[in-house]
Amino acid sequence: MRVLKVVLEGITTSFRYPHFMMGVQPSFPMPPPATIYGHICSALGEWVDPEGLAFAYHFTAQESVVDLEHIHVLSASSGKLPGSHYPKVLEGNVNPFKRTVLFQPRLVLYLNKPEWESAFRSPRYPVILGRSQDLATYASIQVVDLVPGEQVYFEHTILPYKMAARTAVGIVTLMPRWIDYQHNRQPHFARYLILQRQVKHSDLVHFDSEPDSYLTDPTTTQVNGMTLGLVFHTFIGGNDETPGLA
Repeated sequence: MRVLKVVLEGITTSFRYPHFMMGVQPSFPMPPPATIYGHICSALGEWVDPEGLAFAYHFTAQESVVDLEHIHVLSASSGKLPGSHYPKVLEGNVNPFKRTVLFQPRLVLYLNKPEWESAFRSPRYPVILGRSQDLATYASIQVVDLVPGEQVYFEHTILPYKMAARTAVGIVTLMPRWIDYQHNRQPHFARYLILQRQVKHSDLVHFDSEPDSYLTDPTTTQVNGMTLGLVFHTFIGGNDETPGLA
């Protein structure tokens, strides 16, 4: 399977939980699929059709810290300037809140669109990951051929929800899967298994319906004779939909 491999590095990022509104803004430890979709569209400069688009990634951050931010809520005063419709002054309040920030993020993104290499080498909009102020850069962009492998490990990624039945490691989390900007930014959610520590393929509970091998990146460094396993996700379709080996 030939894919586009993009390595992104930044200083800070934060992936906000969408249902927290006041006082505190925790961050997902991994970028939600909706964030990946938005990043792809930013590089290409348009809202791309998610049909047939698949991705896998490996994400790490050096540290997680809590920052204090402020929101300035302004409102117009009752008085107006003589002969003008504009208020004399703006009145407002400063609302502090705590935000979880990930320091020195690094994303290795795999896309089943090798033909997009030139778009990522010359992205339409500034490279960011997460918030608009979280500027990043592409450290590497290349096309690689993934190969099937049996001796693999998984770490620092998201896995399909159904894989939670095969391991006691990881946290099942509801994450934004895709935001449909053609229909008033309608959000779609799905459950994923967030995996932040290493799990060997041999340690997974095996069922007859599960594959014996996974796609791996032969350009990555082997760990104890194992290569990094990749599980691809889609933005639309069945929540556990993953493409087969190519």
